Amino acid sequence: MTDGGTATALVRRGTGGKRTRTLILLLHGNGADEATFFPLGDVFPADATVAALRAPIPSEAGYRWYAHHDVGLPIAASLHAGMAYVEAWLAANRGDANVVRLIGFSGGAVMAGALALHGPQRYGAIAMLHGTLPFDAGLPLEPDRLARCEVFYGYGEADDVMPAGLVERSCAYLRDESGANAVIRSYRAGHTIPLAETRDLVRWY
Repeated sequence: MTDGGTATALVRRGTGGKRTRTLILLLHGNGADEATFFPLGDVFPADATVAALRAPIPSEAGYRWYAHHDVGLPIAASLHAGMAYVEAWLAANRGDANVVRLIGFSGGAVMAGALALHGPQRYGAIAMLHGTLPFDAGLPLEPDRLARCEVFYGYGEADDVMPAGLVERSCAYLRDESGANAVIRSYRAGHTIPLAETRDLVRWY
């Protein structure tokens, strides 16, 4: 484990000497922890460094990134505090990585989307898995906010956790307004990552 201040993460160091040094930051779902999401890193190339960061707020049997009004609707102040926490960990731990890719699941996907909206130029790409964009949380959502950003958005057609209206709104913004180079995929799945989605994620990477 590594400790960046009070933040705990699991890290797999990249191998090789490529000119482009990539850090993949995995953001777990609410009520989980870094250990539950870290195995996803095994599907990515060995030359990339993979880190799974623990969220800051103890919750249920794990941790969460922010407090919320309801699922998919973060309390703005809490979301911004969570964003500052992630950004502080990156500032202390990104090392010589010149590309950072964010991959989040559920609440971690909301956090990844929030970070991208806050500073789209800071991230090489983001993947949001079974989450939504953080609407009505004090973040800019004007047209072309994510211009030239690489985005993967995957959702489950039978997801009974994320509100369908927020999923549809996220798809519409990413597809029609954001300006992102967005790959949007739906799966015959609930609130979980099916094998087909993992394969698509690897191809997108």
